[in-house]
Amino acid sequence: MDNRKYLPLLVIGIIALVVIIGFSSSMFYTIEPGHRAVIFRKFTTGLDKENTYGAGFHIIAPWNTLYVYDTREQVAEESMDVLDKNGLSISVDVTVRFNPFFDKVGYIHETFGPTYINKLVIPEVRSTVRQVMGRFTAEEIYSTKRSEVESAIITEAESVLGSEKNNINMNALLVRSINLPEQIKSAIENKLEQEQEALAYEFRLKREESEAERKRIAAEGEARANQIINNSLTTNLLKMRGIEATTSLANSQNSKVVVIGSGGDGLPLILGNN
Repeated sequence: MDNRKYLPLLVIGIIALVVIIGFSSSMFYTIEPGHRAVIFRKFTTGLDKENTYGAGFHIIAPWNTLYVYDTREQVAEESMDVLDKNGLSISVDVTVRFNPFFDKVGYIHETFGPTYINKLVIPEVRSTVRQVMGRFTAEEIYSTKRSEVESAIITEAESVLGSEKNNINMNALLVRSINLPEQIKSAIENKLEQEQEALAYEFRLKREESEAERKRIAAEGEARANQIINNSLTTNLLKMRGIEATTSLANSQNSKVVVIGSGGDGLPLILGNN
């Protein structure tokens, strides 16, 4: 059997195998869980922004390029100096947790590229923190309106990052600390302490006023009650009550001495030893 006719096929097969081995790193891709990729077709349609490749094994033409993005939640921490409403410098530490929208990786790659965190996320967070804190005084930021400041930063940063042109999902933004110059911090704390003392003093005054009012009302009620009783105690009523008491004492089993007299009320005196 003449095997020479298979020689061209064998040579072609060997060449193809060498080519595949040589270009294997450009043809075979494994995308890990939590990642998405977009493809750039050099000789045809260019960057395919509408389609992304999920986790798994993929084969592409060796002249095309696959760009892989981590779409899991990521964390960026920033420390910055900002100015309050009055131009006072404040040091702020913030943490932002985010991830790119899965189906918008192509748009992020086209606009910002793989370094989108440094080009987009961090600058926008810093800008938002500065803008929001510039609308409040140091005292409000440090104490009286801190929760309002944090809520405004979160809302505005989320709106900017999640816009159609940026395509970043902000999961959380935490203001870890707000640091003022020690002199300003002490002045604010002293002011707050004095305000608390003033509120406590005002509370005590109101409590004492309420107690005085209660006593006045009780005294007036007692006076009215005595007046009603005094008005009802006529001479005849007192004499009748005296007769009733004398009768009750006379009928008791205790030994007593009854002295008949003619005082102003005409009632007898009863003296007993029990």
